[in-house]
Amino acid sequence: MPQDFTRAAELYCDAARYGDAEAYYALAFMYGDGRGFEHDDRIAASLMGRASELGMEQAKNAQRFFGPPAGVFPPCLQATPAAHANDPTVSDEANLDVVLAGLPANKRRVAELIRLIAPQYSIEPKLALAVAAAESNFESLARSPRNAYGVMQLIPETAQRFNVHNIFDPAQNIKGGLAYLRWLLSYYRGDVLLALAAYNAGEGAVDRYRGIPPYRETVDYVKRIYGMFRKGSHRFDPGLVEASPILASSR
Repeated sequence: MPQDFTRAAELYCDAARYGDAEAYYALAFMYGDGRGFEHDDRIAASLMGRASELGMEQAKNAQRFFGPPAGVFPPCLQATPAAHANDPTVSDEANLDVVLAGLPANKRRVAELIRLIAPQYSIEPKLALAVAAAESNFESLARSPRNAYGVMQLIPETAQRFNVHNIFDPAQNIKGGLAYLRWLLSYYRGDVLLALAAYNAGEGAVDRYRGIPPYRETVDYVKRIYGMFRKGSHRFDPGLVEASPILASSR
């Protein structure tokens, strides 16, 4: 296909809105080289800094050439659905609806599959959809720099733990992710924020910090999904697993 920097910029911006490190990395070079955007060293440095924060090794190595992050981001990353979470003219459903409305046909099919499967795991479809939106934007072949795969971004250990044999099969991946989310909701007794933090960083990190770990990626992840789900508690099965020790000690 012919090069189209404008279209490339749009796609990278879309991916960056969902926390994709490679998109931040690519945008940094586009702003640094003036391709698709007007040259801006401050924005380039900030984008590279965000890619580095998200754990991308190439970005960490490249940061010394871009300089320290300036906290300045491009307009395309300043207008995200979550920015309207407190807008009284927007319903609680609007943030997620905005995401779903913009999906192409193949990703809408994945979203519909999530709607069908979520009740089988006693997960509210809205929460399941919000997690999938934040994890992969409903991309069944997604792979993160940290080797998380598929719609629900399962790492191989979690896939094995919840009997996912083909990590790129959308149905298997979704079932594995929802099984893990159901387990976490039981472990944290329906506390959505702790369950989401553990889905991102692992229950070991949440227990160690006795709450949401102070990782930028995890904090942003929890905020992003809460902005779409807007509920702090969820039903859970108390017989699935004993409660986290941090809950027992808090009592």
